[in-house]
Amino acid sequence: MRGIDSACPQPGPPTLVVVIDTEEEFDWSAPFDRGATSVENIRHQPLAQAVMDRHGVVPAYVVDYAVANDTRAAGVLSAIAGAGRCEIGAHLHPWVNPPHAETVNVRHSFPGNLPPELEREKLRRLRDRIAEAFGKAPSIYKAGRYGIGPSTYRILGELGFRIDASVVPHTDFSAEQGPDFRCFSPFPSRPSPQLVALPLSVHFVGLLHSAGAWLYPAVDSRLGRRLRAGGVLSRLGILERLRLSPEGHSLGEMARQTRAAIAQGHRYFMMTWHSSSLLPGATQYVRTEADRANFIAALDAYFRFFRESCGGRMAGVSEFAESLEGGPA
Repeated sequence: MRGIDSACPQPGPPTLVVVIDTEEEFDWSAPFDRGATSVENIRHQPLAQAVMDRHGVVPAYVVDYAVANDTRAAGVLSAIAGAGRCEIGAHLHPWVNPPHAETVNVRHSFPGNLPPELEREKLRRLRDRIAEAFGKAPSIYKAGRYGIGPSTYRILGELGFRIDASVVPHTDFSAEQGPDFRCFSPFPSRPSPQLVALPLSVHFVGLLHSAGAWLYPAVDSRLGRRLRAGGVLSRLGILERLRLSPEGHSLGEMARQTRAAIAQGHRYFMMTWHSSSLLPGATQYVRTEADRANFIAALDAYFRFFRESCGGRMAGVSEFAESLEGGPA
C-alpha cells in the first residue's frame, strides 16, 4: 500500500478529535470467533462520556455490527447522539459482520484483505444496519484492526462515506498480514476528492525525532526488538514512537507527545481507545475498577492539559474534516 500526499496543516490552535473503537468485548489473545458478540461494555460508556461532556469533546463512536445489532447497546449510544454529544461512525470487524463468506483467520481479520466484493458487501450491510439502528447512515469509517486495503477507499466513496480514520502513521502491521503505514504522514489528507483521511496521532519524540521515519524501522525490526533498542533509545531521550491513547500510555507520555508534536509544527491530534476498556477485565489496559477510575481520570486530566496548557480546542470529526475541504489535495 502506498502513501498519500498530505494536505497542508491548517493554521490556528491545536485541535483534538476523539475516535472510539466501539465493539464487542473478546479475548484479544484467542483466535477470532464469530460467536464472541457480547457488548456488555457499551452500558459503561456514559462514564467517559460525562468527562468528555465537561470538556466540550464530541467523540465519534465508530460502531461495529455486534453493537449496531444489539438493541440495548444501540440505545445507550443513540441517547448520546440524539443530544448532539457524539457522532456515530462505522467500524468493520469482518468476523462478526455478515455475510459470513470468508474463513475466519488472522489474514481475514483485516477487512482490506478480503475480496473487494466481499469487503464492499460487509461494509454495505454494516452501513445499513447502523442507519436502521441510529436513524442515520454513517459517514465516518475506521477499519477493524486498521485494515484498509487496495480497494477500501474506492468502496468507501461508492457507499457514501466521507471520512476515514484507519491510518496509523509510522506503523507496520505486515507481520500479521496487515497494512504497512510506515510511509504515511500524520497530517490529514485527501486520497480522493470525496474522502478525507484523518490518521491516528503517532509521533516521534526525542533528540532524533526528525530522523524517526527512517531510523525507527530498524529499531522495530526483529533484531532491534531482540536488543531492546526501543527501550534503550527511549530512556536516553534519543527516539521514541508514541501514539495518542490512554491505552498503554501514561498521562505524562501523552502530554510529552503532544508538546513535542506542537513544537514540530503539528496542529491536528486524534486520541483513540476501545470501548471495551470501560469494562474492567475486557482489555489488558483496564483490569480492575481502580484501573478504570485511573483511565477516566487520565482522560479528564489530558483534556484539561490540552485546553489550558496547549491552548487547544476540541472538534468533532465531521466538523474538522469539513474545515479541510477547501484545502489542497
